[in-house]
Amino acid sequence: MTQLAEIVGNQSLVKGIPLSEEEGIGALTLGSFLKEVSTRYADREAAVMRTGDSAQRWSYQDLWNDSVRLARALVAKGVTKGTRVGILATNRYEFLTSTFGTALAGGVATTMNTFSTAAELEILLESSACSVLLFERKVLKKDFADILIELEPQLKSCAPGELRSRKFPFLRHLSMMDSESGEGGIEGWEAFQACADETPMALIDSILENVVPADPGVLFFSSGSTGKPKGILSAHRGVCLQMWRWRQWLQFGDDVRSWSANGFFFSGNFAWALGSTLSAGGSMILQPTFQAEEALSLIEQEKVTFIAAWPHQWAQLTDAKNWNDVDLSSLVYIDKNSPVAAHPTVNSNWVDAQKAYGNTETFTISSMFPANTPDDIAAGTHGIPVAGNTFKIVDPLTGEIKPIGESGEIAVKGPTLMLNYIGIPMDDVLDDEGFFRTGDGGFFDERGRLHWEGRINDIIKTGGANVSPVEIDIVLAKCPGVKVTKTVGVPDELLGEIVVSCIVPVDGAEITEDQVRNFAKEKLAAFKVPRRVLFFAEDELEMTGSAKVKAKELIEQAVQRLAAEKT
Repeated sequence: MTQLAEIVGNQSLVKGIPLSEEEGIGALTLGSFLKEVSTRYADREAAVMRTGDSAQRWSYQDLWNDSVRLARALVAKGVTKGTRVGILATNRYEFLTSTFGTALAGGVATTMNTFSTAAELEILLESSACSVLLFERKVLKKDFADILIELEPQLKSCAPGELRSRKFPFLRHLSMMDSESGEGGIEGWEAFQACADETPMALIDSILENVVPADPGVLFFSSGSTGKPKGILSAHRGVCLQMWRWRQWLQFGDDVRSWSANGFFFSGNFAWALGSTLSAGGSMILQPTFQAEEALSLIEQEKVTFIAAWPHQWAQLTDAKNWNDVDLSSLVYIDKNSPVAAHPTVNSNWVDAQKAYGNTETFTISSMFPANTPDDIAAGTHGIPVAGNTFKIVDPLTGEIKPIGESGEIAVKGPTLMLNYIGIPMDDVLDDEGFFRTGDGGFFDERGRLHWEGRINDIIKTGGANVSPVEIDIVLAKCPGVKVTKTVGVPDELLGEIVVSCIVPVDGAEITEDQVRNFAKEKLAAFKVPRRVLFFAEDELEMTGSAKVKAKELIEQAVQRLAAEKT
């Protein structure tokens, strides 16, 4: 059989092609990326937002002009090279202009999850040290202006730009992108941008020339085993490489019209959905929050050719009331084996680029087989290293490299690897050879293909999001009636894993599953709230020598409990 990637000796040390041999890569800073695509595709439609029967549309030239205007306002507000600009928004046009505007001003776009509770947002603001926060006020039932004022009461009485907070000492300017009226120290959107004329365009041009690919470009957050979100700082080069690559991996033509309601504040969706579309000169059909019936209508009305959705959303789409009434024949880039491809109006032979592996730390994909790779090459594997990447499989304890075919911990390094976790020295993160130890288990076969086997650590991957069980247990430990709590991921066909909290109640306490879940809802984002809560006697839990609950055995017990409920 043909070897597909370079294997060094008989060790599990496997390399992708040299970065210099990769084709189809353009500008490598976010500002230059936008300039390149907006120049190349100036009059094409870049984004669409529908409200009822009306639609607002923006061209690539509009996207450039509006991003430049925001950049000029940010510079007038004091943003300079390396300044962090928080962006708290759903998939709306202003997310795009805020992100690219920050890059054009020399700043670091710092994306924040709109599922965040007040407690989680407080952590994000404190750890990110952003100087500017651009946010969407109303997201479903949340009012982020009210939440921010609750976190920092000074905002209610101070004037815009005059916030001097001990809790958020770097935060100076806040603006609501979905409101023209301000409140206290929070400005409306137009008022915030009104100072753009104070910054000459020549200065933006100069900033663009003086931001280099190695500079920090974005700060994304991912759940970690410490129980708090990890801030992952990435260089412009890593982000842009992935944005150019995704178009090639998906084999998009210039006809692509993409829909996704997954937040662009997730690195995966930023590179996968947004990057692939813009690098192809396509149109992004924006839906701020996922509503299945509305999504199907958007796909039909806007002649969507590609949907970036997670499996649990596919199920909601096929179960939607209007599933049998819509025409989805525009879908060209839809995996022929997906539930959506079973719609009677869809005729697809396309196979998605799903045989892949990656992490937020590598700004998504680090090994990949592109779309339409034959099954005899890709089946059952997670790709080969992408250009410039080197993998090794090591013994988790000794760090020694395993022979080909033997399982161990996946370690990787390459051009998209993060600059660092904020607040953590890199020598605490990388090994002596500069590899990032992922905490995931797997092996390479004799053809250089990666086989991912699951995680050595406890991070739960549910519906495309990473969830820290430690973070959940910290919250549930404060729930009345809870003595011991251990949260695990239980395999699930739809979501990959579901979050299950296993609890030992305080002796004599009467506590219900609904009580625990309702307590969690007050403190945690919706996707972190346990889908199920199971109760155990203390002697039912197997413990380690250091008095920790054995996760593997507990998962098996949880699986058995849940299976028994179905019989």
